[in-house]
Amino acid sequence: MVNFLVAHALEKTTTLSWFADFAIGFMVGGVSNYILNRIWTFGSRRNPFVEGLQFLTVSAVALVAGRIVFAIAQHYDIRHFTATWFVATLSGTFVNFFMNKYWTFRHLN
Repeated sequence: MVNFLVAHALEKTTTLSWFADFAIGFMVGGVSNYILNRIWTFGSRRNPFVEGLQFLTVSAVALVAGRIVFAIAQHYDIRHFTATWFVATLSGTFVNFFMNKYWTFRHLN
């Protein structure tokens, strides 16, 4: 939800590229995602700095997946931001969840 709100607010109010809007929203959403995953989903008590770096690395990989989606949309001249955002976010969600479950928070599995 944070990603959606930030990305769409930027898309409507700035002249940044669609991917820049998506990337900023993705990273802001990633911070809230880390906090919620650490506390609520996985209940981790591990070093937050180490875990945070792992989470940030996973987020960067997921962002690359989103970039691929935006590149495909641009290649096929798809001009619907919300649809492109949704597919990019969905692809990143799978990457985020599984990499975080089996790497960042593996000590809790």
